[in-house]
Amino acid sequence: MIGSTAPTIGFDLDMTLIDSRPGIRKVYDLLAAETGVFIDSDLVVSRLGPPVEQELAHWFPAEDLREAADRYRALYALHGIEDCLALPGAYEALAAVRAHGGRALVVTGKNTSNARLNLDALGLAVDGVHGSVFGPEKGTVLREEGATVFVGDHLADILGARTADALAVTVATGPYSAEELHAAGADVVLPDLTGFPDWLASHLDR
Repeated sequence: MIGSTAPTIGFDLDMTLIDSRPGIRKVYDLLAAETGVFIDSDLVVSRLGPPVEQELAHWFPAEDLREAADRYRALYALHGIEDCLALPGAYEALAAVRAHGGRALVVTGKNTSNARLNLDALGLAVDGVHGSVFGPEKGTVLREEGATVFVGDHLADILGARTADALAVTVATGPYSAEELHAAGADVVLPDLTGFPDWLASHLDR
């Protein structure tokens, strides 16, 4: 019986637990105003997931990437937190893990300090935060933590779960539709996190 062992479950952050688009859009607009570099912030928030350096590479030359990324993160800590929202079912999903005696971890491409600011501002309580990882790097963290399930919204989250031999549970609240997540090989596709507690109970009772 799966439920005989308390689960360790990883969650992605942006567009899985939180809608960070308003804050991220604001910060990219501020960065563009400071640097004079055009950034289409609407396009940026339509493809969230990878670490900020990957996004900034679309707008800045390689020699300016590190400085731009550092400035982005500083601006985000000051101006990007207050506009972010918890996505439907986020609190209940984390509570469901605790109700089964498990551990909930955040494993995200966002840097750890800003991820913690987001979580603290929204009162989303987790047992650990691992930032600045993406795709297979998430899988390395998940494996080290003994996670058996990873919940995300991005195709790279599926890859992360596969790397850790974990179940890939996805939510269609990010840049990919349910059909795209299915086609990419997700084990479970939910419209959002509101269905996660029932799914988890069923999964653990098998």
